[in-house]
Amino acid sequence: MTNLKNIHPIFDRTVSRQEKETRFRQRGLVVWLFGLSGSGKSTLAVGLEKRLFAAGFATHLLDGDNVRTGLNSNLGFSIEDRTENIRRIAEVSRLLVDAGLVVVNSFITPMRANREAARRILGADLLEVYVNCSFDTCAARDVKGLYAKASQGGVPQFTGKDSLFEEPERTDLTIRTEDETPEESLQRLYDFVLPQISFHG
Repeated sequence: MTNLKNIHPIFDRTVSRQEKETRFRQRGLVVWLFGLSGSGKSTLAVGLEKRLFAAGFATHLLDGDNVRTGLNSNLGFSIEDRTENIRRIAEVSRLLVDAGLVVVNSFITPMRANREAARRILGADLLEVYVNCSFDTCAARDVKGLYAKASQGGVPQFTGKDSLFEEPERTDLTIRTEDETPEESLQRLYDFVLPQISFHG
């Protein structure tokens, strides 16, 4: 346990977020895409970051599999580990948004409690985007081959099968990838995010 009496943050002495946002001419924000594996989260996240970067925005993308190869490589998929996974991601996202960046996150984030915890950490800097796609459609896509493995018991605690995915009670934007093309979904996401990161000095 960390002894907080020996911790001395220097936030008041660093270059401020406002100064960084002024330099970048953008508002720092976290766009958090969540949904089942295969719903299209990563495709949308990659597409959004590329479009924003091409438009001149300073961005960073955090993806579930990438984070689990480094920062969270010691975590499994129990409820406790999933909770810690999201907590760490939210804290890293807060550091990045305080640096003035537009952060694009792609994580299953299956539990409402985890999404609420991320909201407590990020507050008004968080945009929650639910990438809604049915389990059957995700299984038919099976981009990573995980659904086939899960059906044979090769992926323990697989979300939507052995582990619960809780539908959101509220969200800032819902994208139903079964009902439109990837290009249409990306355009709708981009149009939603753009005015919220545009700089008004």
